Amino acid sequence: TFSDRVVRGSIQSSDGEVLAQTNVYEDGTEERTYPFSNIFAHAVGYDTNGKSGLESEANFQLLTSHSFFLEQMKNEFLGKKNQGDTVISSLNADLQTTAYNSLGDRRGAVVVLEPSTGRILAMVSKPDFDPNTIAADWDNLTADENTDAALLNRATQGLYPPGSTFKILTTLEYIQEHADYENYSYTCTGSYTVGNHTIHCYGNKSHGTQNLRQAFANSCNAFYASLGMELDIDQFGQLCNKMLFNTSLPTDLQASKSSFVLDKSDGSSAIMATSIGQGQTLVTPFHMALLVSAINNDGVLMKPYVLDRVESSDGTLVEQYEPEEYGTLMTTDEAAILKDYMNYVVETGTGKKLSGQSYEAAGKTGSAEYSTGADSSHSWFVGYAHRDDKSDIAIAVIVEKAGVGSEYAVPIAKEVFDAYYNE
Repeated sequence: TFSDRVVRGSIQSSDGEVLAQTNVYEDGTEERTYPFSNIFAHAVGYDTNGKSGLESEANFQLLTSHSFFLEQMKNEFLGKKNQGDTVISSLNADLQTTAYNSLGDRRGAVVVLEPSTGRILAMVSKPDFDPNTIAADWDNLTADENTDAALLNRATQGLYPPGSTFKILTTLEYIQEHADYENYSYTCTGSYTVGNHTIHCYGNKSHGTQNLRQAFANSCNAFYASLGMELDIDQFGQLCNKMLFNTSLPTDLQASKSSFVLDKSDGSSAIMATSIGQGQTLVTPFHMALLVSAINNDGVLMKPYVLDRVESSDGTLVEQYEPEEYGTLMTTDEAAILKDYMNYVVETGTGKKLSGQSYEAAGKTGSAEYSTGADSSHSWFVGYAHRDDKSDIAIAVIVEKAGVGSEYAVPIAKEVFDAYYNE
């Protein structure tokens, strides 16, 4: 095997920090160490009891040596192993650490991308584990009675109801079906009823008469339930499939498929629930980050990637990975409308905590109910930030069981944006 001849190479962050390396001791024993411990647990992964994360994705590169051929010959003569190549990731250690710390001891995930390239800048999932001690902890981590599922990368594998973040897609569907979408208005009294099923606004708040843009900013459930009743359900399903639901995401990472399930024959209660991101719809945080990236990038989704380049142990470039278009998810005009709506969320709506910064933020909050209890909502924020002197970044944040998106997820996004633009 390769590992008989090559010392596994290092993994580094884009800002030059060592994220994984192999120490070779005088007696020849090797130890894989992770200087950041838990902070990069899921993104970098582990190399014991199988492999995960970058350790898995870049396994071949890490066990290949492009060191200078004379040195390789000398090593072979001395019976010494050659040093494997260094894999440089797109992950930013500062941003990753900020996202990790701001999630604190809550369960959830944070994904940060560069929409113009698809580079993954940060990916945090909690509960987590320490890859340095994974062999010793393995039985405990994989025990049936352990409900933490700490090995699961919630960013790419965790499936959650999207809650109000899904209103981005309900809005897009309505715009595609109705050229006069700006004229739609609805007077919200705090709830909306069809037959014996009622959808409530958060805290039964009465939003009054609103147009589509205002209802999006206020995240008015009653408005969107009524809007949903006017949609062509077949077309809605086609749109969601085009938006990467019910299909594999364009990535080498282990990622779950998001699901959108709604049929013409489903009753009004299912249609109303689905329109506000409840119902049977499930999505990964990573998927939501890709969607807001495409909106930010004028409708074009870039293929997400975390493997940036490979260098030999002496720093010579072996391979550079280039950004690649995945495809166009929506027209430039449609992306512009959604950008305007997402800006309005920050200007006047549920994302106000992000206004008045050195950068311009835009996005959508969400509180996704996963059961009927009072405190049984996940807190969401998906969006992006822009400033002329740096490239834009997109983010998806979910905090499990934390309640309202504006209270928990938005401040986490703000800390990440602050770290990126004010470093």
